[in-house]
Amino acid sequence: MRQRGKALLGAVGALSLVGLLGWGAVMLYGTGTAAGPVKTGDEIPSAAVKRGDVLFTVSAKGDLQGGNSEMLVAPMAGGGAMIITDLRDSGELVKEGDVVVKFDTTEQEFRLREAEADLAEAEQQLIQAKAESEAKEEEARYELVKAHSELKVAELEVRRNELLSRIAARQNDLALSAATDKVRQLEKDFQDRVKAAQAGITMQEAARSKAQVAAATAKRNIDSMTLRAKTGGYVARQQNTQGNFQWGSYLPALQVGDNVRAGMAVVQIPDLHNWEVLARIGELDRGHLAVGQQTDIEVVSLPGRQFRGTIKSIGGTTGPPWDRRFECKIGLENPVEELRPGMSVRMVITTQQMANVLWLPSQAMFESDGRSFVYVQNGGSFTPRDVKLVRRSESRVVVEGLPEGQLVALANPDQIRSRTGGGGGKGSALEAIKK
Repeated sequence: MRQRGKALLGAVGALSLVGLLGWGAVMLYGTGTAAGPVKTGDEIPSAAVKRGDVLFTVSAKGDLQGGNSEMLVAPMAGGGAMIITDLRDSGELVKEGDVVVKFDTTEQEFRLREAEADLAEAEQQLIQAKAESEAKEEEARYELVKAHSELKVAELEVRRNELLSRIAARQNDLALSAATDKVRQLEKDFQDRVKAAQAGITMQEAARSKAQVAAATAKRNIDSMTLRAKTGGYVARQQNTQGNFQWGSYLPALQVGDNVRAGMAVVQIPDLHNWEVLARIGELDRGHLAVGQQTDIEVVSLPGRQFRGTIKSIGGTTGPPWDRRFECKIGLENPVEELRPGMSVRMVITTQQMANVLWLPSQAMFESDGRSFVYVQNGGSFTPRDVKLVRRSESRVVVEGLPEGQLVALANPDQIRSRTGGGGGKGSALEAIKK
């Protein structure tokens, strides 16, 4: 019994000792981990300053389009929105005179029918006016002839006055005077009645001319709402700038059923012998480009084929403050038959080559308060140092003021330490530079 008790006490003691040793090991591991030094070189990415030739290039993406292209626009017909009823697909080959776009002509056809009905009515009114004019002229002429006959009879009766009584002679004189006045008045009225009848004809002719113009305009509008290719080429549908929908900066291409306004570009037929690349390049590179610079171009859908181009024009800068870009047109020098409008291209523009200069990755350069500086390795830490920035590109910067081989940080050490809890506050680099 006594031996069993001693064994039990020994087992409890052994378990207690093992527990104490385990707890001590855990505490020792935690203390060592918390108090261990931060190796700056292992935490902060770095790169060495190198000397050599640096080629500065501008890389961009763009779209292929025909230079001196034929642009088919919605006609100035009707004054309102027009609906596309037929439209060739992008990339479809058309010949000169082929129908490319058709618009809904329902409204213009209704106007044409109205104008034709008005024209037919005006024609009938004109015929009636001419008939009435001729009838009135004949009536006036008949009355005038009759009046002349009465005048002639009155003159003959006056000749017999010597043989008649004074009263009868006086009556003949009065009848002659009345006949003379009637002839004179009818001759005057005849010209007025002819002119009045001619005025009625003129009014009806004006109404007919108005109806003819309306009908001709409607026909011309109907004809203009069918757009034909003036030259052969491939169809390139234009963006729908009339709609109220878009995804980001992308506008969908026009399609059948869309409404367009007069004068709006609908289809472009590029000149297949004169190609251009249209690219939108970041504002940072604007000062490095100039008209006439050579460009290496690669068409995405034609891998392995290299093309050359020359900058033709540089447009204005547009876009939000965080994404300012400018439009650049590059003329393609060696086109091939496989090219099509809208093909995506990648291009590289060589802007300058600097020989035997010191350079480092662009992410190693920092700027603040008009100063350019880098973080150089000094023992086990990084300290800021002012440098002279000679030239910057998207990936490299050329500097002066650093020795070749000097290690520089590729990220702000103060921010890394603050995230890892290694000390150092925000802005300490700027404070160090100012000191």
